[in-house]
Amino acid sequence: MLPRFYPIFDTTDWIKRLLPLGIKMVQLRIKNTQDEVLRAQIVEARDFCKKSNTILVVNDHWHLAIELECEWLHLGQEDLDMADLPAIRRAGLKLGVSTHDQAELERALSLDPDYVALGPIYPTLLKKMKWYQQGIEKLAEWKAHIGDIPLIAIGGMSVERAKGAFGAGADSISAVTDITLNKSPESRVNQWIEVCQ
Repeated sequence: MLPRFYPIFDTTDWIKRLLPLGIKMVQLRIKNTQDEVLRAQIVEARDFCKKSNTILVVNDHWHLAIELECEWLHLGQEDLDMADLPAIRRAGLKLGVSTHDQAELERALSLDPDYVALGPIYPTLLKKMKWYQQGIEKLAEWKAHIGDIPLIAIGGMSVERAKGAFGAGADSISAVTDITLNKSPESRVNQWIEVCQ
């Protein structure tokens, strides 16, 4: 069973700042960064999470996740096209996969994933997507289809929307800007931990 709260951060600084509040699973999602900086960030996050007994999920960078002996990897649909999936499995990495429609869900399930993410549940500020919003009804549909595989709700998620997502079948909720754009990220994380008990 995965932790019910699964925030995503784009720097190790966020991880070091907020993990001590009680976060038990976190994703490091770094885009458009030089390799040496990326490697250093992953190593720092890996070591900090290990000391904190927190699951670290590396986004996209499967080759570094293997090389740096990380335990979890998250891939989007585009990343699946380029990833060496046999190498990822040989390395023993646990795998989470993003999905947005039925075809992507079937593709993800063919990989025997350790979790499936569905999004955006609500409109999101983070990135432009061709999927405007999925809605919590689709969470229920996905959960009925995937059964015991953990389902992650992502996209426009907030503390106030968490109860509805859990009620619809989400096992865990990812949040990004609801924390990082909040005037008090620490207070917001505390609220998230409370609502995800």
